[in-house]
Amino acid sequence: MKNIMAAVVVGLMGTGVAWAADPVFGMWQTQPDKGVYYHVEMKACGAKICGVFRQKFDNGAKVASDVIGKNAMFDLVATGNGEYEGKAWKPSNGKTYNGSGKLSGNSLKIGGCVLGGLICSKQTWKRLN
Repeated sequence: MKNIMAAVVVGLMGTGVAWAADPVFGMWQTQPDKGVYYHVEMKACGAKICGVFRQKFDNGAKVASDVIGKNAMFDLVATGNGEYEGKAWKPSNGKTYNGSGKLSGNSLKIGGCVLGGLICSKQTWKRLN
């Protein structure tokens, strides 16, 4: 029984190592919207991926914001070939979008819709690190 438990622990640790290497992890800059953009940290949140607002900028200047620490992206799962599915929250309109992302080098294309596709939004984020 101890050998089985040890194998399970080792297996889970191996999964954690692979998880830590997800290529979308890191700091990203959102696409400016009327001069406002954010730095978002993409990281593991339990078994899924989330993106957390870390800093807000208005026309290049750091500004305080009540969204710092909140999720920009959540419930993301990798679906293969650099693609992700999950949800995104857009602070400028307060809407949560069901959507997807596509990682390509240092660009992350985010897109999603609400109301059955009636209202959609797209952005391209650039990697900071």
